[in-house]
Amino acid sequence: MRVVITGANRGIGHELMKVMQASGADVVGTARDVEGYLPLDVTDPNSVRTFATRIGPDPVDALVCNAGVYFDKHESLENGYPADMWADTFAVNVTGVFLTVQALLPNLRKSSAGKIAIISSTMASQERAPGGSYIYRASKAAALNLGRNLAKDLAKDAISVGIYHPGWVITDMGGSDADIEVDEAALGLRDRIIDLSMAKTGCFENWDGSPHVF
Repeated sequence: MRVVITGANRGIGHELMKVMQASGADVVGTARDVEGYLPLDVTDPNSVRTFATRIGPDPVDALVCNAGVYFDKHESLENGYPADMWADTFAVNVTGVFLTVQALLPNLRKSSAGKIAIISSTMASQERAPGGSYIYRASKAAALNLGRNLAKDLAKDAISVGIYHPGWVITDMGGSDADIEVDEAALGLRDRIIDLSMAKTGCFENWDGSPHVF
C-alpha cells in the first residue's frame, strides 16, 4: 500500500506516518522544508506541481490530507480575525486540500482502490457550534463540504473519500489539556483509512470509527 501524508513532519501526521509504516505501508511524508520529507507547500501551485512530478506515475493507494493551520485560537470577535488570517487559513485548510487531490488524481486512479482521507475536525460540524475560532471552524466546515462533494464526483473512478475528526489530541495545535495521546489518534486514523471503501465514501467519522454529526 502506497500512502502519501501531507504535513507529516509533526503532530498527528508524523505519528500516522510511523504507524502506517509499522503496518507495512510504503509512506511518503511531506513538509514545507524539513529534511527527510518530500517538499510540499500546499498553498503554492508550483510546489504542488513539482511534488506531483517527484511522486512519479506510480499508483497512490491512499492520500491523507493532513496539513493544516489554526491561527485564530485567541482572536476576539470585537477586533480580531483579520482578513489576511482568513485568506492564509483557507489557503492551507481548504485550497491546499483541493490542489493536492487534484495533482494526485492520476496516481489515485491507477490504484485498484484509491482512497482520500481528509483530516478535519469536530469544529467542522454545524450541529456543534459553540462559537469562537470562526476562521478555523469555517475552514474545516469547507473541507468537510469539499470531501463530501469529491466523494460524489470520484465515485465513478472507485476512489473513496473519508473525512475524519482525529480527536482532541495532545499536540502543539491541540494543546496539553487535550483528551487523547497522539499515538492513540494515529492508530485510530490508520484503521479508518484501511477500512475506508466505496461503501463508506463521503463519511464523516471520529478517529474511533463512530459517526460524527454533520
